[in-house]
This record gives sequence, structure tokens and C-alpha cells, in this order.
Amino acid sequence: QVMEGEPFHHFSHRGTRQRALSRHWGWHTRLSRDPQVLWFEQQTVKRRSRRGTSVVPTDPWFPKQWYMNNDVHPDLNILTAWSRGYTGLGVVLTVLDDGLEKDHPDLAANYDPLASYDFNSNDPDPQPRYGDGDRNWHGTRCAGEVAAVANNGICGAGVAYNAKIGGVRMLDGSITDIVEAQALSLQPQHIHIYSASWGPEDDGRTVDGPGVLAAAAFHRGVVQGRGGLGSIFIWASGNGGTNYDNCNCDGYTNSIHTVSVGSVLGDGQRPRYSESCSAILTTTYSSRTSSTVQIVTTDLHHRCTDKHTGTSASAPLAAGMVALALEANPALTWRDLQHLIIRASKPAHLQAEDWAENGVGRRVSHYYGYGLLDAGLLVQAATTWTGTRPQEKCSVQAAQLPRDIGSRLTITMDASSCSESIRSLEHVQVQLSLSYSRRGDLVVALSSPMGTTSTLVTVRPYDTSQDGYKDWTFMSTHFWDENPKGIWTLWLENRGDGQNTGQLTSFTLHLHGTDEDMPARRSAATATDECLRRDEQGACEDCGSSLYTHHGSCLSYCPPRYYGQARSATPGDTARVCASCHPSCYTCQGASANNCTSCPPGHSFQDITHTCEHP
Repeated sequence: QVMEGEPFHHFSHRGTRQRALSRHWGWHTRLSRDPQVLWFEQQTVKRRSRRGTSVVPTDPWFPKQWYMNNDVHPDLNILTAWSRGYTGLGVVLTVLDDGLEKDHPDLAANYDPLASYDFNSNDPDPQPRYGDGDRNWHGTRCAGEVAAVANNGICGAGVAYNAKIGGVRMLDGSITDIVEAQALSLQPQHIHIYSASWGPEDDGRTVDGPGVLAAAAFHRGVVQGRGGLGSIFIWASGNGGTNYDNCNCDGYTNSIHTVSVGSVLGDGQRPRYSESCSAILTTTYSSRTSSTVQIVTTDLHHRCTDKHTGTSASAPLAAGMVALALEANPALTWRDLQHLIIRASKPAHLQAEDWAENGVGRRVSHYYGYGLLDAGLLVQAATTWTGTRPQEKCSVQAAQLPRDIGSRLTITMDASSCSESIRSLEHVQVQLSLSYSRRGDLVVALSSPMGTTSTLVTVRPYDTSQDGYKDWTFMSTHFWDENPKGIWTLWLENRGDGQNTGQLTSFTLHLHGTDEDMPARRSAATATDECLRRDEQGACEDCGSSLYTHHGSCLSYCPPRYYGQARSATPGDTARVCASCHPSCYTCQGASANNCTSCPPGHSFQDITHTCEHP
């Protein structure tokens, strides 16, 4: 196109992704060498946000979304990410589940048919099967957590409410390795994030993982998916807690290619259904004991529910937060995202007996990984992140086997040969074969040269199997960023009957990581405190012109029941504060009763008068 009356021309070419931030090398070189071209610039999409609009969505059920509306402290800090302009725009997710109600009024505008398929009936339509007690609601609920449309007067808002969402119907029928593989490799150049909340039985006695085809799909996904940056697979850790299950016996959640997400209740307690293991990376909320309101999302028959719960509710919240990070930085690889998730997770108020500091000073737990995921920190860290160096792998095999396990067996091995290629660890895997008279009585743990001990499998009282472990691979995230150099110790301990016997026949330690000194990178600063002036008590009085002063701290948005305004009418005073809405409003644009933009639960919003009325 020629710009009217100006000597500017707009050329488009197909060689660059629409949102590419780096310049296209070939065209750049050619144009810069052309004497007739005086100036050129590759156009990129610029971030522009409407001024004066509230960050808090006006959806009628947003006041019930306690895990993101500041009702609990800390919440998932979604509002901070939204206030920076990130809502998932340009990111595509799919939910691998029992279908998706694509015509749901709170999903339809974000529905993406290219991110959807039905592998149970082999057609492109993921619509769930109704009848049969309508039990195929799960996929639709998970999808709404991620991408329910915001500010449309329906239900609540998804974490990434401007993302595109698809659904794969695969769990409502017989599941085979080939069905799993097809789902995991659906449209890998179009879909960025796959969210899944399924796996082997959570019965506390199964040891099972992906078959040959699904394992190949994971590997191909991270190598080739998303233009070579790698598909992102978000996985629920499992609901086998009541059966004392351990997610390291689940080869999906313990794959290095999946981000395994744990659950916590609103008050920081561990849900009884939640499973623990050393493969869990991060945690989000899944339910609340102090009220009947659980996770708010879309439901079958165009309805809304506030009763969604379980670890399968936690994974989609994390998937939505990852979508915000990918919008903030589309160039992140699958490994970059795991680094960022670790840095944006905080132990906060999460309760467990096993919190321990690893060799690089991060606290980590088998129940929660590195803690509660914080969307504000995640997008902030994503924007400044420089890519990691390539993944290195180094394996060390144990000699002098087989050995009898007895009551306790300790095997040491020196991984110093690995320190040439790996300076900072990522995933650590233990692949072993052993026989045992009662598999569930055996505890397996690994200690690193830096003194971190990670339990690879705990006692599973229901696992009476005599099959042992046949070439099974355990995984731990707890050694992340440690230096692998030195002596590693594997120990196996009988916690059951003294009569138990068995043999360890093979053991290989697989170390993954990079040759960069990762701890030398500064960690994501906890909420950049840009306070310009404090009072005697240390409360902030001036947050500058870009942030709001609220209760003595600096925020990038005003929370529900507050609105942003200039502190004073004095010209030159650019400070902004959060001022209270009228008590009848939930969100507002001013202090009076007719400045409401949305209402608390049980009140109805009057479009014409902008007031909230008690029914």
C-alpha cells in the first residue's frame, strides 16, 4: 500500500510471524543495501491499553472468583498481569478432556475450531456427549477457567480471557496410546499450550506412563512444536491423595516435558485429594474450605458453576497464567517457561512439613513444588528473560550391581564427569530396575552433592505388587540450578515387614541442564517496589505517576471496590491513589452510587442508572 500523499510504502511478506519481535534477517539485509531505500522498519504489534478503564472485569460472578479478585492473600495475582496489558491475546490453548461446549455464551467468542478435535468419534467437533447423567462436563469447566470471555455480563472471567481456546474430546471412549499421541500432537504449529488433567488410575497401586507413541509425541512436541520453541504441556499432578498415591508413579506428570501442577486450598492447607511427588513444579488454588464457592467457570447447557474443584481445576489456572507469559514474551522456549515458573512461585502460606531449602537457596516441597504461582511475577520475569542455552544431558550408570536391598541400600556415584557440560541442573531422573516382595513398602530417595534430598517415591500402602520397578524412571525438580559436580547418593529403604526382600539390578542417573551459571542471573524481583517517598511507619506516600498508592503500597491497578483517581487537583502533582467506591458497588468509576460498573453478588446492575439494586 502507498500511504496517501507520503513517500511511504507498506510491504508485507509471509516470512515472519505476525507478532515477530526480531527482524527478518534476509529482508533486513536486502533493504539496508538498497540505495533507493532511505528508511525502513519492520512493523510489530504495539501494546496499547485504553486509559481510564478498570482492570477488574465487570462479569457478574467475578466477585466470587476469590483466587484472583484479592479476596484471599496472596491470590494468584492475576490482576497485576492484566493491569500490565496481558490477557492472553494471540495465544492458543487446548484442553485435552471429554469435550468442549463450543457454543457456550461465555466461550463462543474465544472458541478456536483449529485447536479442537473429537478423537472419540473421529470428527472435528469437540461438543461433549449429553445424557448419561451429563457427566461429560469436565472439559468445558477447565476451558472456562482459562478463557471465559470477560466483561460480557455472563458468568466470570478466564485467567487469559483474550486467548483462543479449543477442546479435544478423547476421554469419553476407549483410550489407546494412538489416541493420546494424536491428541498431544494436534496442530502443534497452531496450538501453543495443551492442558491435561488425566493419567493412569490414582488408586495408589499403579505404576504406568505414556506408551511408545505418546512418549514420542511429547518429545516431538518440545522439539518441533511452536516453530521449534516447543509445545507447552500443563499437567495435573493427580487426585490420588486419599489413596496415598505418589505422582512419581505416573509417567505423564513426571515427564520432563510436562509442567506438573499441585493444588492448595484457599487457607494454605493441603487438600486431602492432592498427590505429592518430586516432579511437581508449581501450585495453584483448587478449592476452599471456608465457603461453598469453589472455582468459578462455565458449565454444560450454557450454565455457570462455582463448584469446580480438584487438582484438575489447578492445572488450567496455571495454563492460563502461562498464556499471559507467552503473550508477554512469545519467544520463550518450553524450558524457559519452566525456569520462569520456578522463579515466579512462592512458598507463601502453603502448609507442609517438608519445606526445605535446596542448594541454591530456593524452598521446595514435594506437595507444592516451588510454591504458589504468581501471575504478576511470571509476566514481569517473562518480559526481561533472556533465552537459556541449549539443554545438555549427561548420564551416569551405577557399577557393582545387582545388590540386595535388605532393610536399607545406599548407592553412591560421582557425577563430576558431568560438570564439563552441565553447570546448572534442570530435571534429574533416576531410571532403575528392581525386584521387591511388596513394592509399596519401598521408599526411594536421592541426595545431591549440594546436600538436597528429594524423595522419589513414598510408602504406598495399597501397592502390594510383587513386580518391583521394571526400567521405571523417577524425576525430581528439586535440584534445579544446582551444580551437579560431586557425589550423588541413592537410597532405598524398607518401611514395611522385615521379611521383605528384593534386588536392585540397574540404576542410571540422568542429569539435564545447561552450561550457563543460572544462579548468577538475578531472580525476578518481588514486585518492583517503585515507591518514591515513605512516611515514618514505612508506608508509601508517593508511587510516582504510573502506579496507584493503596494502603501504603504501590499497585499497578486498583482492586475491587476502589477506583483510580488523581491524588489532588494541584497541577504538577501526578500521584494517583485508589479511592473507595460507593458501598453498593463492586467496581466503579467514581465515588457515588450511580458510578457503579458492576455489583456485588446478589445485586443487579442497572444499565441506565449505573446503580446496583438489591432484589
